[in-house]
Amino acid sequence: MSEGPLVVLAELLAQPGQHEKLAALATAFAAQCLALEPGCRQFQVTSIGETPPALLFFEVYDNPEAFELHGRSLHLAAFRQARSALLAGERPLRRGRLIEARP
Repeated sequence: MSEGPLVVLAELLAQPGQHEKLAALATAFAAQCLALEPGCRQFQVTSIGETPPALLFFEVYDNPEAFELHGRSLHLAAFRQARSALLAGERPLRRGRLIEARP
């Protein structure tokens, strides 16, 4: 599993009544990542109907170095600050490798 693009799964839990605001903030952040980070291949935000409601991020980076650059980005720092009042919590990051389909 050491070959292939890096996949990162992040999960944020919304404060009661804040799911829609957090989702809007998260999708704007995902668009920034795709526009500003050449090593970010994919960034999907999925709403999960749990209690509390959660957002699952599915992120794909060219390699671990691209993810390290993501971690130092100004837009990530701004997103973390903006989301803080909307969060009930977050689950630990999970990492893996993308297994790409071949015909």
